[in-house]
Amino acid sequence: MSKRLVLVVLIAALAAGLGLWASQQLHGPAAPAAPAAPALPATRAVTLLPTPRVLPAFALQQADGTALTPDTLKGHWTVVFLGFTHCPDVCPTTLAELAGAQKQWAALPAATRPRVLFVSADPERDTPQLVAQYAHAFHPDTLAATAPVPQLEAFARSLSLVFMKVPGPSGDAADYSIDHSAALVLLDPQARMAGVVQPPFDVKGIAADLETLTAQTANPASAK
Repeated sequence: MSKRLVLVVLIAALAAGLGLWASQQLHGPAAPAAPAAPALPATRAVTLLPTPRVLPAFALQQADGTALTPDTLKGHWTVVFLGFTHCPDVCPTTLAELAGAQKQWAALPAATRPRVLFVSADPERDTPQLVAQYAHAFHPDTLAATAPVPQLEAFARSLSLVFMKVPGPSGDAADYSIDHSAALVLLDPQARMAGVVQPPFDVKGIAADLETLTAQTANPASAK
């Protein structure tokens, strides 16, 4: 390489360095890269949302007369199922399946143990007491509640669930059913919508996923 070419290269490098220095003086140092979002844990049955959804305020009615609010659910992962006590098939089957998962969670500390919440979308026939009696027949730890239809509609809509009153074949006002979403919704310990589970349900997968999520919440440093 000739001396002249070497001189040109050195001058160009010096100019580039001076340009970078001038840019930093004018614009300041480059902003640090935003931290990467924490990786979602691997799950078998639950589909986790990339970002949990904050729910609007709600207040459902429990059998003991107290309101079930987001504060009631905080501190636990909660599986929400919408149904009604006169349901002939989907509701009893789903609650029986979830009871199997609840049995697997029995050894976990009560303060953080995952929970199941059964919400009746048929307040016309299902009093809070009846809803609780029905749910507890499957597992005594199940939370149970209902509310007037407008509140139920708002609650269901916030979870991307739906329900509808369907007249029966007799035409009698008392002869009706409730069509409702069969999916389960998962709330995180901040009572935010964090995931969904679609049927058919993998009970062992649901149980394992909630154990993993509970352990991760209790010890965030263990998350991978």
